[in-house]
Amino acid sequence: MSFSPCPPDALAGNSIQQQRDLWERKRSRAARELVQSEQRYCQQLGLVTTYFVEILKAKGTLRQDIRESIFTSIKAIHSVNQSLLVHLENGYFGRGFDQFCPQLHHYNVFVDNIYDAQKALRIQLKKNKAFRRFKKLQEGRPEFNNHTLEDLLQLPIKRIDQYKGFLQEMTANTTPDNPEFQQLSRAVAAVEKLHQRIQNNTRRHENHLQLCRVQKLLKGRKTKVLAAGRWYIREGWLKVVPTKGADAKPKMFFLFSDMLLQAKPCSALHPTDSDKFAGQHAYPLRECAVEKVFGHTKGKGGLLSLTFPEAKLLLMSSNQEDFNDWYQSLVSAVRKLQPRSTVVLQREDLNQQPLSSASDGNNLPSSSSSSSHANRKRNMVKTHSQKVNNEPGELAHRAAVEWESSAPKRIKDSTTEHSSEVSTSSCVIL
Repeated sequence: MSFSPCPPDALAGNSIQQQRDLWERKRSRAARELVQSEQRYCQQLGLVTTYFVEILKAKGTLRQDIRESIFTSIKAIHSVNQSLLVHLENGYFGRGFDQFCPQLHHYNVFVDNIYDAQKALRIQLKKNKAFRRFKKLQEGRPEFNNHTLEDLLQLPIKRIDQYKGFLQEMTANTTPDNPEFQQLSRAVAAVEKLHQRIQNNTRRHENHLQLCRVQKLLKGRKTKVLAAGRWYIREGWLKVVPTKGADAKPKMFFLFSDMLLQAKPCSALHPTDSDKFAGQHAYPLRECAVEKVFGHTKGKGGLLSLTFPEAKLLLMSSNQEDFNDWYQSLVSAVRKLQPRSTVVLQREDLNQQPLSSASDGNNLPSSSSSSSHANRKRNMVKTHSQKVNNEPGELAHRAAVEWESSAPKRIKDSTTEHSSEVSTSSCVIL
Protein backbone atom coordinates (compact mmCIF):
# COMPACT_ATOMS: atom_id res chain seq x y z
CA MET A 1 0.00 0.00 0.00
CA SER A 2 1.51 3.31 -1.05
CA PHE A 3 0.75 6.83 0.18
CA SER A 4 0.74 9.68 -2.35
CA PRO A 5 0.37 13.17 -0.81
CA CYS A 6 -1.27 16.03 -2.72
CA PRO A 7 1.08 18.22 -4.76
CA PRO A 8 2.16 21.49 -3.07
CA ASP A 9 0.45 23.55 -5.78
CA ALA A 10 -2.84 21.83 -5.10
CA LEU A 11 -2.55 22.50 -1.34
CA ALA A 12 -1.81 26.17 -1.99
CA GLY A 13 -4.76 26.40 -4.37
CA ASN A 14 -7.08 24.85 -1.79
CA SER A 15 -5.87 27.26 0.89
CA ILE A 16 -6.50 30.31 -1.31
CA GLN A 17 -9.95 29.06 -2.25
CA GLN A 18 -10.80 28.43 1.40
CA GLN A 19 -9.79 31.97 2.27
CA ARG A 20 -11.92 33.37 -0.54
CA ASP A 21 -14.87 31.29 0.59
CA LEU A 22 -14.43 32.63 4.12
CA TRP A 23 -14.41 36.21 2.85
CA GLU A 24 -17.51 35.57 0.80
CA ARG A 25 -19.37 34.10 3.78
CA LYS A 26 -18.47 37.11 5.95
CA ARG A 27 -19.48 39.53 3.22
CA SER A 28 -22.79 37.74 2.65
CA ARG A 29 -23.58 37.76 6.37
CA ALA A 30 -22.82 41.49 6.67
CA ALA A 31 -24.87 42.22 3.54
CA ARG A 32 -27.85 40.24 4.85
CA GLU A 33 -27.76 42.04 8.23
CA LEU A 34 -27.43 45.39 6.48
CA VAL A 35 -30.55 44.80 4.36
CA GLN A 36 -32.63 43.54 7.28
CA SER A 37 -31.64 46.41 9.55
CA GLU A 38 -32.24 48.93 6.75
CA GLN A 39 -35.78 47.62 6.34
CA ARG A 40 -36.50 48.13 10.05
CA TYR A 41 -34.84 51.54 9.97
CA CYS A 42 -36.94 52.80 7.06
CA GLN A 43 -40.08 51.46 8.69
CA GLN A 44 -39.36 53.37 11.92
CA LEU A 45 -38.51 56.56 10.04
CA GLY A 46 -41.84 56.17 8.28
CA LEU A 47 -43.62 56.22 11.64
CA VAL A 48 -42.14 59.62 12.43
CA THR A 49 -42.88 61.15 9.04
CA THR A 50 -46.41 59.72 8.75
CA TYR A 51 -47.79 59.91 12.28
CA PHE A 52 -45.99 63.04 13.43
CA VAL A 53 -44.63 65.26 10.65
CA GLU A 54 -47.48 64.93 8.17
CA ILE A 55 -50.35 64.83 10.66
CA LEU A 56 -48.95 67.73 12.70
CA LYS A 57 -48.65 69.72 9.50
CA ALA A 58 -52.28 68.94 8.58
CA LYS A 59 -53.67 69.61 12.07
CA GLY A 60 -51.63 72.74 12.75
CA THR A 61 -50.91 71.66 16.32
CA LEU A 62 -47.41 73.13 16.06
CA ARG A 63 -46.26 76.21 14.20
CA GLN A 64 -44.13 75.52 11.14
CA ASP A 65 -40.92 76.92 12.65
CA ILE A 66 -41.34 74.83 15.80
CA ARG A 67 -42.16 71.74 13.77
CA GLU A 68 -39.05 72.22 11.64
CA SER A 69 -36.86 72.80 14.68
CA ILE A 70 -37.97 69.48 16.20
CA PHE A 71 -37.92 67.24 13.13
CA THR A 72 -35.33 69.16 11.03
CA SER A 73 -34.44 66.98 8.00
CA ILE A 74 -36.02 63.69 9.13
CA LYS A 75 -38.41 63.61 6.15
CA ALA A 76 -35.59 64.08 3.63
CA ILE A 77 -33.56 61.37 5.37
CA HIS A 78 -36.49 58.97 5.10
CA SER A 79 -36.76 59.63 1.36
CA VAL A 80 -33.02 59.13 0.79
CA ASN A 81 -32.96 55.88 2.73
CA GLN A 82 -35.95 54.48 0.88
CA SER A 83 -33.98 54.85 -2.35
CA LEU A 84 -30.97 53.17 -0.73
CA LEU A 85 -33.13 50.28 0.45
CA VAL A 86 -34.28 49.53 -3.11
CA HIS A 87 -30.65 49.14 -4.24
CA LEU A 88 -29.70 47.03 -1.22
CA GLU A 89 -32.65 44.65 -1.66
CA ASN A 90 -31.59 44.12 -5.29
CA GLY A 91 -27.99 43.41 -4.28
CA TYR A 92 -26.49 46.64 -5.67
CA PHE A 93 -24.55 47.65 -2.56
CA GLY A 94 -21.81 49.67 -4.22
CA ARG A 95 -24.18 51.50 -6.54
CA GLY A 96 -26.63 52.15 -3.72
CA PHE A 97 -24.06 53.79 -1.46
CA ASP A 98 -22.56 55.69 -4.39
CA GLN A 99 -25.91 57.44 -4.77
CA PHE A 100 -26.54 57.64 -1.02
CA CYS A 101 -23.31 59.36 0.09
CA PRO A 102 -23.85 62.61 -1.88
CA GLN A 103 -27.12 62.97 0.07
CA LEU A 104 -25.41 62.84 3.47
CA HIS A 105 -25.82 66.61 3.80
CA HIS A 106 -29.34 65.85 5.08
CA TYR A 107 -27.71 63.89 7.89
CA ASN A 108 -25.30 66.80 8.50
CA VAL A 109 -28.25 69.12 9.06
CA PHE A 110 -29.86 66.60 11.40
CA VAL A 111 -26.80 65.90 13.57
CA ASP A 112 -25.87 69.59 13.82
CA ASN A 113 -29.32 70.45 15.17
CA ILE A 114 -30.07 67.37 17.27
CA TYR A 115 -29.52 69.07 20.66
CA ASP A 116 -31.57 72.12 19.71
CA ALA A 117 -34.29 69.76 18.48
CA GLN A 118 -34.32 67.91 21.80
CA LYS A 119 -34.59 71.20 23.68
CA ALA A 120 -37.46 72.40 21.46
CA LEU A 121 -39.29 69.11 22.01
CA ARG A 122 -38.94 69.39 25.80
CA ILE A 123 -40.27 72.94 25.75
CA GLN A 124 -43.34 71.96 23.72
CA LEU A 125 -44.08 68.98 25.94
CA LYS A 126 -43.93 71.28 28.94
CA LYS A 127 -45.95 74.18 27.57
CA ASN A 128 -48.20 72.76 24.84
CA LYS A 129 -50.92 70.59 26.33
CA ALA A 130 -52.46 69.71 22.93
CA PHE A 131 -49.12 68.49 21.57
CA ARG A 132 -48.44 66.51 24.73
CA ARG A 133 -51.78 64.72 24.38
CA PHE A 134 -51.21 64.15 20.63
CA LYS A 135 -47.76 62.65 21.22
CA LYS A 136 -49.07 60.24 23.84
CA LEU A 137 -51.90 59.14 21.54
CA GLN A 138 -49.57 58.46 18.60
CA GLU A 139 -47.03 56.55 20.69
CA GLY A 140 -49.83 54.29 21.89
CA ARG A 141 -50.37 52.89 18.38
CA PRO A 142 -49.31 49.22 18.00
CA GLU A 143 -46.97 50.15 15.13
CA PHE A 144 -44.72 52.02 17.54
CA ASN A 145 -44.10 48.90 19.64
CA ASN A 146 -43.66 50.97 22.85
CA HIS A 147 -41.08 53.27 21.23
CA THR A 148 -41.31 56.96 22.11
CA LEU A 149 -40.76 59.88 19.76
CA GLU A 150 -37.51 60.65 21.59
CA ASP A 151 -36.27 57.13 20.80
CA LEU A 152 -37.15 57.38 17.12
CA LEU A 153 -35.48 60.77 16.70
CA GLN A 154 -32.18 59.23 17.81
CA LEU A 155 -32.26 56.59 15.04
CA PRO A 156 -30.36 58.58 12.34
CA ILE A 157 -27.48 59.17 14.78
CA LYS A 158 -27.27 55.50 15.70
CA ARG A 159 -27.66 54.41 12.07
CA ILE A 160 -24.47 56.19 10.99
CA ASP A 161 -22.50 54.15 13.50
CA GLN A 162 -24.13 50.97 12.17
CA TYR A 163 -23.32 51.94 8.57
CA LYS A 164 -19.69 52.38 9.56
CA GLY A 165 -19.50 48.82 10.93
CA PHE A 166 -21.34 47.19 8.03
CA LEU A 167 -19.32 49.01 5.35
CA GLN A 168 -15.99 48.27 7.00
CA GLU A 169 -16.92 44.58 7.26
CA MET A 170 -18.03 44.38 3.63
CA THR A 171 -15.00 46.28 2.31
CA ALA A 172 -12.58 44.11 4.28
CA ASN A 173 -14.12 41.00 2.73
CA THR A 174 -14.33 42.29 -0.84
CA THR A 175 -11.42 41.59 -3.18
CA PRO A 176 -9.83 44.69 -4.79
CA ASP A 177 -10.64 43.38 -8.27
CA ASN A 178 -14.36 43.42 -7.44
CA PRO A 179 -16.14 46.36 -9.14
CA GLU A 180 -17.82 47.28 -5.82
CA PHE A 181 -14.55 47.57 -3.88
CA GLN A 182 -13.87 51.20 -4.84
CA GLN A 183 -17.51 52.17 -4.32
CA LEU A 184 -17.59 50.64 -0.84
CA SER A 185 -14.23 52.25 0.04
CA ARG A 186 -15.55 55.69 -0.87
CA ALA A 187 -18.66 55.03 1.21
CA VAL A 188 -16.52 54.06 4.22
CA ALA A 189 -14.61 57.35 4.00
CA ALA A 190 -17.79 59.43 3.70
CA VAL A 191 -19.53 57.68 6.60
CA GLU A 192 -16.44 57.90 8.82
CA LYS A 193 -16.31 61.65 8.20
CA LEU A 194 -19.93 62.00 9.28
CA HIS A 195 -19.31 59.76 12.29
CA GLN A 196 -16.44 62.03 13.37
CA ARG A 197 -18.73 65.03 13.01
CA ILE A 198 -21.23 63.40 15.35
CA GLN A 199 -18.53 62.71 17.93
CA ASN A 200 -17.25 66.29 17.76
CA ASN A 201 -20.77 67.63 18.25
CA THR A 202 -21.24 65.34 21.23
CA ARG A 203 -18.00 66.53 22.85
CA ARG A 204 -18.91 70.17 22.31
CA HIS A 205 -22.36 69.61 23.79
CA GLU A 206 -20.97 67.82 26.86
CA ASN A 207 -18.42 70.59 27.33
CA HIS A 208 -21.19 73.21 27.12
CA LEU A 209 -23.15 71.37 29.80
CA GLN A 210 -20.09 71.33 32.07
CA LEU A 211 -19.52 75.07 31.59
CA CYS A 212 -23.19 75.76 32.37
CA ARG A 213 -22.95 73.59 35.49
CA VAL A 214 -19.89 75.46 36.77
CA GLN A 215 -21.52 78.81 35.98
CA LYS A 216 -24.52 77.84 38.10
CA LEU A 217 -22.20 76.84 40.96
CA LEU A 218 -20.77 80.36 41.12
CA LYS A 219 -22.62 83.07 43.01
CA GLY A 220 -23.63 86.15 41.08
CA ARG A 221 -22.86 87.06 37.49
CA LYS A 222 -19.44 88.65 37.94
CA THR A 223 -17.49 85.50 37.10
CA LYS A 224 -18.04 84.57 33.46
CA VAL A 225 -17.33 80.91 32.68
CA LEU A 226 -19.22 80.57 29.43
CA ALA A 227 -16.88 81.69 26.65
CA ALA A 228 -16.38 80.67 23.03
CA GLY A 229 -13.62 78.11 22.60
CA ARG A 230 -13.22 77.41 26.33
CA TRP A 231 -13.00 73.77 27.40
CA TYR A 232 -13.64 72.36 30.84
CA ILE A 233 -10.88 70.07 32.11
CA ARG A 234 -11.37 69.30 35.80
CA GLU A 235 -12.12 70.66 39.25
CA GLY A 236 -11.30 69.87 42.86
CA TRP A 237 -10.07 71.05 46.24
CA LEU A 238 -6.47 72.18 46.73
CA LYS A 239 -4.80 73.90 49.68
CA VAL A 240 -3.29 77.31 49.00
CA VAL A 241 0.01 77.64 50.87
CA PRO A 242 0.71 81.30 51.82
CA THR A 243 4.20 82.72 51.43
CA LYS A 244 4.44 84.05 55.00
CA GLY A 245 3.96 80.84 56.95
CA ALA A 246 0.25 81.04 57.73
CA ASP A 247 -1.97 77.97 57.65
CA ALA A 248 -2.81 76.47 54.25
CA LYS A 249 -6.45 77.10 53.33
CA PRO A 250 -8.51 74.76 51.11
CA LYS A 251 -9.96 76.38 48.00
CA MET A 252 -12.01 75.07 45.11
CA PHE A 253 -10.26 75.24 41.75
CA PHE A 254 -11.80 74.91 38.29
CA LEU A 255 -9.35 74.22 35.48
CA PHE A 256 -10.26 75.25 31.93
CA SER A 257 -8.31 75.23 28.70
CA ASP A 258 -7.32 78.89 29.10
CA MET A 259 -7.59 79.74 32.80
CA LEU A 260 -7.50 78.44 36.37
CA LEU A 261 -10.35 79.73 38.52
CA GLN A 262 -10.02 79.91 42.30
CA ALA A 263 -13.18 80.06 44.40
CA LYS A 264 -14.24 79.80 48.02
CA PRO A 265 -17.43 78.23 49.39
CA CYS A 266 -20.23 80.58 50.36
CA SER A 267 -21.41 80.72 53.93
CA ALA A 268 -23.43 77.70 55.02
CA LEU A 269 -25.90 80.13 56.64
CA HIS A 270 -26.63 81.95 53.39
CA PRO A 271 -30.37 81.57 52.61
CA THR A 272 -29.98 80.90 48.86
CA ASP A 273 -26.27 80.41 48.03
CA SER A 274 -25.14 78.02 50.75
CA ASP A 275 -24.25 75.37 48.15
CA LYS A 276 -22.43 77.77 45.80
CA PHE A 277 -18.96 79.26 45.46
CA ALA A 278 -17.69 82.81 45.19
CA GLY A 279 -15.05 83.39 42.54
CA GLN A 280 -11.83 84.95 43.88
CA HIS A 281 -9.15 84.89 41.18
CA ALA A 282 -8.97 83.94 37.50
CA TYR A 283 -5.41 83.05 36.48
CA PRO A 284 -4.67 83.00 32.71
CA LEU A 285 -2.62 79.97 31.69
CA ARG A 286 -0.91 81.39 28.61
CA GLU A 287 2.12 82.70 30.54
CA CYS A 288 2.00 80.21 33.40
CA ALA A 289 4.95 78.07 34.51
CA VAL A 290 4.15 74.81 36.37
CA GLU A 291 6.72 73.12 38.60
CA LYS A 292 6.74 70.38 41.21
CA VAL A 293 8.23 71.59 44.49
CA PHE A 294 7.94 68.13 45.97
CA GLY A 295 5.89 65.05 45.19
CA HIS A 296 8.21 63.45 42.63
CA THR A 297 8.21 60.09 44.40
CA LYS A 298 5.43 57.86 45.64
CA GLY A 299 4.15 59.53 48.75
CA LYS A 300 1.20 61.39 50.18
CA GLY A 301 0.57 64.17 47.73
CA GLY A 302 2.88 67.05 46.90
CA LEU A 303 3.31 70.77 46.33
CA LEU A 304 2.88 72.59 43.02
CA SER A 305 4.29 75.99 42.12
CA LEU A 306 2.38 78.05 39.55
CA THR A 307 4.12 81.22 38.39
CA PHE A 308 2.16 83.90 36.55
CA PRO A 309 3.40 87.29 35.32
CA GLU A 310 1.93 89.10 38.35
CA ALA A 311 1.20 86.31 40.82
CA LYS A 312 2.52 83.06 42.23
CA LEU A 313 0.57 80.15 43.68
CA LEU A 314 1.68 77.27 45.88
CA LEU A 315 -0.93 74.51 45.80
CA MET A 316 -0.81 71.41 47.95
CA SER A 317 -2.67 68.12 47.83
CA SER A 318 -2.37 65.22 50.28
CA ASN A 319 -3.65 62.69 47.72
CA GLN A 320 -0.88 61.42 45.45
CA GLU A 321 -3.15 60.37 42.59
CA ASP A 322 -5.06 63.65 42.70
CA PHE A 323 -1.81 65.61 42.88
CA ASN A 324 -0.35 63.83 39.85
CA ASP A 325 -3.51 64.38 37.86
CA TRP A 326 -3.56 68.11 38.66
CA TYR A 327 0.06 68.40 37.61
CA GLN A 328 -0.45 66.54 34.34
CA SER A 329 -3.62 68.50 33.54
CA LEU A 330 -1.98 71.87 34.19
CA VAL A 331 1.17 71.05 32.22
CA SER A 332 -0.86 69.83 29.25
CA ALA A 333 -3.19 72.85 29.27
CA VAL A 334 -0.27 75.29 29.46
CA ARG A 335 1.65 73.47 26.74
CA LYS A 336 -1.30 73.74 24.35
CA LEU A 337 -1.37 77.51 24.85
CA GLN A 338 2.38 78.15 24.68
CA PRO A 339 4.07 77.54 21.30
CA ARG A 340 7.59 76.20 21.41
CA SER A 341 10.19 78.97 21.54
CA THR A 342 12.65 79.21 18.68
CA VAL A 343 15.62 81.49 17.93
CA VAL A 344 14.78 83.77 14.99
CA LEU A 345 17.72 85.22 13.05
CA GLN A 346 17.13 88.61 11.45
CA ARG A 347 18.06 89.25 7.81
CA GLU A 348 20.89 91.61 8.80
CA ASP A 349 22.39 88.89 11.00
CA LEU A 350 22.48 86.51 8.06
CA ASN A 351 24.20 89.10 5.85
CA GLN A 352 27.00 89.76 8.34
CA GLN A 353 30.35 88.16 7.70
CA PRO A 354 31.08 85.30 10.13
CA LEU A 355 33.66 86.07 12.81
CA SER A 356 35.53 82.88 12.08
CA SER A 357 36.05 83.56 8.36
CA ALA A 358 39.42 83.13 6.67
CA SER A 359 39.94 86.90 6.18
CA ASP A 360 39.51 87.50 9.88
CA GLY A 361 42.00 84.80 10.60
CA ASN A 362 44.72 86.70 8.70
CA ASN A 363 44.20 89.91 10.70
CA LEU A 364 43.56 88.53 14.19
CA PRO A 365 45.44 86.08 16.37
CA SER A 366 43.89 82.67 16.53
CA SER A 367 43.26 83.03 20.24
CA SER A 368 41.36 86.32 19.72
CA SER A 369 39.26 84.79 16.95
CA SER A 370 38.39 81.82 19.08
CA SER A 371 37.55 84.04 22.05
CA SER A 372 35.32 86.32 19.94
CA HIS A 373 33.47 83.34 18.49
CA ALA A 374 32.93 81.92 21.97
CA ASN A 375 31.61 85.26 23.26
CA ARG A 376 29.12 85.47 20.39
CA LYS A 377 28.03 81.91 21.07
CA ARG A 378 27.49 82.72 24.75
CA ASN A 379 25.49 85.82 23.81
CA MET A 380 23.25 83.79 21.52
CA VAL A 381 22.67 81.20 24.27
CA LYS A 382 21.92 84.01 26.72
CA THR A 383 19.44 85.61 24.31
CA HIS A 384 17.77 82.27 23.72
CA SER A 385 17.48 81.61 27.47
CA GLN A 386 15.85 85.02 27.95
CA LYS A 387 13.29 84.18 25.25
CA VAL A 388 12.30 80.89 26.82
CA ASN A 389 12.41 82.18 30.41
CA ASN A 390 8.67 82.71 30.41
CA GLU A 391 7.93 79.00 29.97
CA PRO A 392 10.22 76.93 32.25
CA GLY A 393 7.35 74.63 33.09
CA GLU A 394 7.03 73.52 29.48
CA LEU A 395 10.73 72.88 28.98
CA ALA A 396 11.14 71.10 32.31
CA HIS A 397 8.16 68.87 31.77
CA ARG A 398 8.12 68.29 28.01
CA ALA A 399 7.51 64.58 28.50
CA ALA A 400 4.55 64.96 30.87
CA VAL A 401 1.49 62.82 30.25
CA GLU A 402 -1.44 64.50 28.48
CA TRP A 403 -4.50 65.42 30.55
CA GLU A 404 -6.70 63.00 28.63
CA SER A 405 -5.91 60.33 31.27
CA SER A 406 -8.81 59.27 33.48
CA ALA A 407 -9.76 61.53 36.37
CA PRO A 408 -12.97 62.42 38.20
CA LYS A 409 -15.07 65.24 36.77
CA ARG A 410 -12.99 65.72 33.65
CA ILE A 411 -13.78 65.85 29.98
CA LYS A 412 -11.53 64.84 27.10
CA ASP A 413 -11.08 67.57 24.64
CA SER A 414 -10.14 67.47 21.04
CA THR A 415 -6.84 69.05 20.15
CA THR A 416 -8.20 70.51 16.95
CA GLU A 417 -11.06 72.16 18.78
CA HIS A 418 -9.05 74.27 21.25
CA SER A 419 -9.59 78.00 20.83
CA SER A 420 -6.84 80.32 19.74
CA GLU A 421 -8.37 82.99 21.94
CA VAL A 422 -5.68 85.00 23.74
CA SER A 423 -6.08 85.38 27.49
CA THR A 424 -4.98 88.45 29.40
CA SER A 425 -1.61 88.08 31.02
CA SER A 426 -2.58 89.45 34.42
CA CYS A 427 -4.54 87.74 37.17
CA VAL A 428 -8.17 88.85 37.43
CA ILE A 429 -9.41 89.38 40.96
CA LEU A 430 -13.11 88.57 41.10
